[in-house]
Amino acid sequence: MKAFIKGISYYLPELVLTNEELVKDFPEWSVEKVAGKIGIKQRHVVAKEECASDLAVKAAEKLIEEYHIDRQSVDFVLLCTQSPDYFLPTTACLVQERLKLPTSVGALDFNLGCSGFVYGLSLAKGLVLGGIAQNILLITAETYSKHLHPKDKGNRTIFGDAATATLVSTEGFAEILNFSLGTDGRGAENLIIKSGAARLPEKQNDLVYDNSNNPVSSDYLFMNGSEIFNFTLESVPALVADTLVKNDLQQSEINLFVFHQANKYMLDFLRKILKIPEERFYYFMETVGNTVSSTVPIALKEAQAQERLKGPVMIAGFGVGYSWAGAVLKFKE
Repeated sequence: MKAFIKGISYYLPELVLTNEELVKDFPEWSVEKVAGKIGIKQRHVVAKEECASDLAVKAAEKLIEEYHIDRQSVDFVLLCTQSPDYFLPTTACLVQERLKLPTSVGALDFNLGCSGFVYGLSLAKGLVLGGIAQNILLITAETYSKHLHPKDKGNRTIFGDAATATLVSTEGFAEILNFSLGTDGRGAENLIIKSGAARLPEKQNDLVYDNSNNPVSSDYLFMNGSEIFNFTLESVPALVADTLVKNDLQQSEINLFVFHQANKYMLDFLRKILKIPEERFYYFMETVGNTVSSTVPIALKEAQAQERLKGPVMIAGFGVGYSWAGAVLKFKE
C-alpha cells in the first residue's frame, strides 16, 4: 500500500499587516530594509478573538469544497499547532465537531513548529500503511502573532498567521516517499516561550531590553536569531543529503526544492551552500510571511498553481525544538 497527497488548501486571516504599517512602530527601520533582508512585504495576523481552531476550520472547509471531499470519508484528524485554543481539550476534537466529521474519526494534536507539516505527513503515511486510516485530514494552524511582544520588531516582521489542510489518502496526485527526521533538544532555549505552561505557570513580568533594544521576556516568544541561523546551516545540508540517500536519489534528480520559508536571507544562504540552481528552488513568503508549520504546504499549493510540481520534489522543515524533517514527494509528470 502507498500513501498520497490528494489535496491541499490554505486559509489566511483577513487582517493584513504591511511593512508600511510596521515601520510606523519602528521608525529606525525602512520598508525597503525589511523587504530586502527578509523578503516579506506583508503578513496576515489574527484578530484578538481568533484562535487556531478558527483558522483550522476555515482551511479544512476550503479543502472540502475545493476537492469535493465527502466528510463521512475522513477517518482521522491530525492537527499541528503550538498555539492551541486550550491546554485541554485537544484542538483536533474541537475541529472534528465544528466540521461535522463522523464521531468514528481518530483525532489528535501534535506540538511542532516549522518541521510540523513534514512530521505530519510521516504520521499520516504511517496511519495509511498501518491500515489504521484511509483518509487523513492533516491540518497546520498557527497564531504566533499572539506570542509576540508589540515592540519585538525582528519577530513581528517575520511571522504571519495561517492554517492549511491536506488530505492524505490511498490515492492522489503526489506519492509520499521516504523521510529523514531529526531532533536536538539542546537548542530548546534558543526559540522558546518560557512561561504559561506547567514549568512556569505564572507570568514572570521580567521584561528587559537587550543591547539592540529588542524586548526579552519569559512571557513572549524569544528567538536567538544567530543560534537559529547556525543550527540551520549545520542541520539542513545534512538533512538534504540524508533525505536523498533514504530515497535513493541524486540532488540533480530533484525537480524542485520546497523548504520551510523562514526568511529570504536564510533561504538564499542555504541554496548557495547546497548549490541548488535558483530555478529549482521555490520561494513563497513575500505576501504571507513565515507561517511556521504552514509554510511548506502553502508553498506547495502555490507551486502547484504555477505547474511547477513534477516528478520528485523535496520538502524540508526545520526550526524550534530543535527539530528537522525532510521527505520526497513524487508528483505525476
